[in-house]
Amino acid sequence: MARHDASELAHRLGREAEAVCREYLSSGRRAGNYWLVGDAQNNPGRSLYVRLRDSAKGPAGKWTDAATGEHGDLLDVIREALGLVDFKDVAEEARRFLSLPHPEPEQTRTPIGRVSRAAVGSPEAARRLSAMSQPIHGTLAATYLGGRAITSLFDAAALRYHPRCYYRPDEHSPTEIWPAMVASVTDLAGRQTGAHRTWLSPDGSGKAPVETPRRAMGDLLGHGVRFGLAGEVLAAGEGIETVLSPRQVLPHMPMLAALSAAHLAAVLFPVGLRRLYVLRDRDPAGDGARDSLITRATSFGIEAVSVSPVREDFNDDLRWRGVDALRAALKDQLHPEDVRRFMEE
Repeated sequence: MARHDASELAHRLGREAEAVCREYLSSGRRAGNYWLVGDAQNNPGRSLYVRLRDSAKGPAGKWTDAATGEHGDLLDVIREALGLVDFKDVAEEARRFLSLPHPEPEQTRTPIGRVSRAAVGSPEAARRLSAMSQPIHGTLAATYLGGRAITSLFDAAALRYHPRCYYRPDEHSPTEIWPAMVASVTDLAGRQTGAHRTWLSPDGSGKAPVETPRRAMGDLLGHGVRFGLAGEVLAAGEGIETVLSPRQVLPHMPMLAALSAAHLAAVLFPVGLRRLYVLRDRDPAGDGARDSLITRATSFGIEAVSVSPVREDFNDDLRWRGVDALRAALKDQLHPEDVRRFMEE
């Protein structure tokens, strides 16, 4: 949705602020010039207040959540109340409410009242989530990675941040909201096929205290979270942090996180790949993934090199042994040509 379109829609919604609140924040009530409700997801309470008329304090439709410090406009209310993740869907719902025509003819879409259950976990849902997330720099996701000794995020556009990412332990449990690091999973052509979420604690000091703080969605097999554009050389590993750790000393080497041992064994090879470094984890699953991937790569005529951490994985090495020790350990395992080309002294 274009910025001017968003601004115009927000302005029009502000003219109908009370009607918008009654529609999307029905758990609340009017109190003077404000609509009071628990939060933007329409839970009961009084911490979020929406201005219903223009005043010296600001325009109608602006809201603030006193409990969290978050603020926004009525487009944000529609997004949060309906669980939408794509601006196009938010705009379409706003136009439906305002009885406005579409800016141009579109193909028939699924009605927007709620995200359809069929879309949950799909590549389209993954793309929506990424589109609603923001760049990682300066966010709690960067704080979280910094706590893992990952401070250089060069060429890390695949990583994004969502401050209020939905989490459900299971289909019978209520939805929770936590900040999350969102990673885009892409295919060899760069098309997004999935997303990976790491839910975070409210201060970014670690993962959220939930049962499964990491989950992937979409089409993952053969694909991965990519850092840099692969050419003749590629390094592939299981986890995002496992891959980002060697990148602290190899910032220009293209790398891929497959997100699990099984998916690492099945990654697809880019055309022109000449040498593949397999960043193994020291466990039985990691050994199996390494062996399978090396066998597959060799069958394609690709030189495959196993690169091993000293401890359990490369993030352990980075955190407990330091960047200089990691650099020395990697230097001994890489082809001299790649040390000269990719390693940052």
